[in-house]
Amino acid sequence: MDMFIDGAWSATATGATRAITNPATGAVIDTVPWGTAEDADRAIRAAATAFASWKRVPVEERARLQHRAAAAMREASEEIARLLSLELGRPLKGALQEVRRAADLLDVYAEEGLRLTGEMRQSALPGEKVFVTREPVGVVVAITPFNYPINLLVFKLGAALIAGCTMVAKPADDTPLSTLKLASVLHAAGLPKGVFNVVTGRGSEIGSALIAHPVPRKVAFTGGTEAGKKIAALAAQTMKRVTLELGGQCPAIVRADADLGVAARAIVNHAFANSGQFCYRVNRVYAHRSIYEALLEGLAAHASALTIGDGLAGDVSMGPLVNEKIYANSAAQIADARARGARILTGGGRLSGDPYDKGFFLPATVIADADHSMKVMTEETFGPVIGVMPFDSDVEAVERANETRYGLAGFVFSGDIGVALTMAEEIEAGSIWINDIHRSRHDVPFGGMKESGVGREKGHYGVEAYLEYKTTYLSYRGALA
Repeated sequence: MDMFIDGAWSATATGATRAITNPATGAVIDTVPWGTAEDADRAIRAAATAFASWKRVPVEERARLQHRAAAAMREASEEIARLLSLELGRPLKGALQEVRRAADLLDVYAEEGLRLTGEMRQSALPGEKVFVTREPVGVVVAITPFNYPINLLVFKLGAALIAGCTMVAKPADDTPLSTLKLASVLHAAGLPKGVFNVVTGRGSEIGSALIAHPVPRKVAFTGGTEAGKKIAALAAQTMKRVTLELGGQCPAIVRADADLGVAARAIVNHAFANSGQFCYRVNRVYAHRSIYEALLEGLAAHASALTIGDGLAGDVSMGPLVNEKIYANSAAQIADARARGARILTGGGRLSGDPYDKGFFLPATVIADADHSMKVMTEETFGPVIGVMPFDSDVEAVERANETRYGLAGFVFSGDIGVALTMAEEIEAGSIWINDIHRSRHDVPFGGMKESGVGREKGHYGVEAYLEYKTTYLSYRGALA
């Protein structure tokens, strides 16, 4: 599959390609171009040409096209989801859900665009009007991760398009196929050429070229914190705006008065979704000492019931980890916890034998008796591993929850809503769930505090991140006849 530039498939001039493999089987699915700075320039110039006309399309027409694009995504959802499952290893059911949720987000953004307004200020001067309007920021570079390649792209794409921006996207090296397919689907649905372009290649080459290029005015990135810092530094050289959704090490607090059945189920379902490969998953759990062993029993029971295998081979709960690097981080955290005296209640080691030998299959791993000397409680895991630690007071639990450089999400389980809300106020995170965990809503802001990022996505908050304010002063003279 080639890159998608200016409404057409495009190879790189060098002819270099990279194989895309199925992480469950090791089989090569397809190849993509290993693009260069020259390819980045071609895509950006196509987006810049398209921007000149796209920004002038009335927002009502952009919304109509975006709704049509969402409908086309749903029609092609099974084809896109199959590619996503092949390249990521996620069970097909979850891949299909991602594509359809992303289509819903396109619709939400379209409606938010129709609600954008400007202002006319009251002026103290006779013969003067002051208008405050919002204009699209310009060409946008989107750099997206492997774990939710469609949904996290649409976080950015849907907001940019309805605002009047055009985009060049660079998907993750492991999962470009679903994004490339999406580009062709949206173009066939009526999105003008050059409005949405996709390039593939090494981040240090084509990614850096996109960010450093003088034409784009914004970079939107989801990924690791260290990569985000480098992107922000490079973007600052040309004063580009940035939206950065970065790492997380998210705490869950379970008080003595919590419904332990609900808490155990919610924590396991959330922590091990997508094999733990997402940023706002539960990474560490703090349980009141009086219910500590009971909660551990519930967590272990739910985690042990999760099935693992090839996402296209049957109805399984978890697929493989996407590559050796991602697996190695989880393995290192498990080994570190063992060495420091923790108990491994479930999982704890890579599965072997047929059909597991060809992929990095790690079962849901629950680590008991963890503490903050262990990596699992202090570093992002991005895999199917959680650490559990007892606490004795609410103050201690909140202090432990905030003892991190991250601040993406937090979770509280308690029968006392007043205490739970107070904890939510004190936890330093962009989103807090109380007494259950579900997907983040499309109409409210999503993003992090501290080193978990800059800016917010989703809802009108996301659209506004792609707009500039402009103030116009109008002086006039007129006399009534």
